[in-house]
Amino acid sequence: MLFLIKMISHLLIYAYLTLYVVEAQQNPSISYISPDKVVRIGDTVDMQCSVQYPANYPVIWTKINRDNSFENFLISRDSSLSIYDNRYSIRHDEASSTYTLQLSKIQETDEGIYQCQVLISSTSRVTANLHLTVHIPPSISDDNPNTIMTSPGATIKLECNATGNPKPKLSWRRENNELLPTGGEVYLGNILHIYNITKNDRGAYYCLANNGVGKEARRNYIVEVKFAPEVTVPKEKYSQAIANPVDLECHVKGYPHPTIFWSKNGVRVYDGSDYHITLTNYALDSMRTILRVKSITQWQFGKYTCTADNDLGSSEKVITVEPSATPICPPACDASSAQSFLIKRTLNAFTIILTIISFAFRNIC
Repeated sequence: MLFLIKMISHLLIYAYLTLYVVEAQQNPSISYISPDKVVRIGDTVDMQCSVQYPANYPVIWTKINRDNSFENFLISRDSSLSIYDNRYSIRHDEASSTYTLQLSKIQETDEGIYQCQVLISSTSRVTANLHLTVHIPPSISDDNPNTIMTSPGATIKLECNATGNPKPKLSWRRENNELLPTGGEVYLGNILHIYNITKNDRGAYYCLANNGVGKEARRNYIVEVKFAPEVTVPKEKYSQAIANPVDLECHVKGYPHPTIFWSKNGVRVYDGSDYHITLTNYALDSMRTILRVKSITQWQFGKYTCTADNDLGSSEKVITVEPSATPICPPACDASSAQSFLIKRTLNAFTIILTIISFAFRNIC
């Protein structure tokens, strides 16, 4: 029995020594490397490398410089980091002989080839690579002017350049999805040409950059086309009772922005005690002006002219203001004003009637 036990012990020792020698004679190999990774800015990524027959061979992670191998970036050796960057960490699982390199708070510059190496000798090593791709949202550069002023008949070029990974696709749209001068609502490409431009081509254009990462980028372009003023009025005739206000409205389009003024019977009127003038820009080249006659008198009835001038020409419209027996409401007065006016008018009429009766009675007597 004792002989049998000794024999089994010798066999176990022999088997162990044989296995050790065989393993020692095996060259190490990389049995697993993580597949290529695609990440976004700010992400965290794990890169794994498993080594078969590691023995005591050093295992390192490095970032490869494809332009200059002498500038490869050594990151870790075995289970220790070789750099001072707290975004990196290294974990070693002895059971599987796996070295996991973790990189957090991904930056654009982290993209590249990461290589796991097993150093066999000074001239021999086993390697495996993975490529880390960093996806970056699109960004449109501002190196091109986004406001263009031109004249009718000219040709202009709107240019848009964008960066991002993958490379962004660029398209053009117009404000409120209006038709582009090229036809259609969308034009693909980074340059939009507008030929034989007219004033109808003026307005806002948008360059859009999209690569499927994050939100699409957008940059606005303003096209300003010079043209002579155009004056329109919602109403050509107003009526109002004496001592009540009246608002005269006039709309003007033109570029460069015209000078706008009001006149009555050929004499210019100004903002002051009798009139109040307002001017509002409600679009790129569109304005609205309102002349308020604060409390109209007999001499203020007549013809008012809204005139607009710029370098390319002049335009005007005439508005007539006539007397009314009762206040016109709205917008110049409210219901209480009209009621008050009617009461005053009735009292005045009643006073006149009483005066006539009294005068006639005295004559009879």
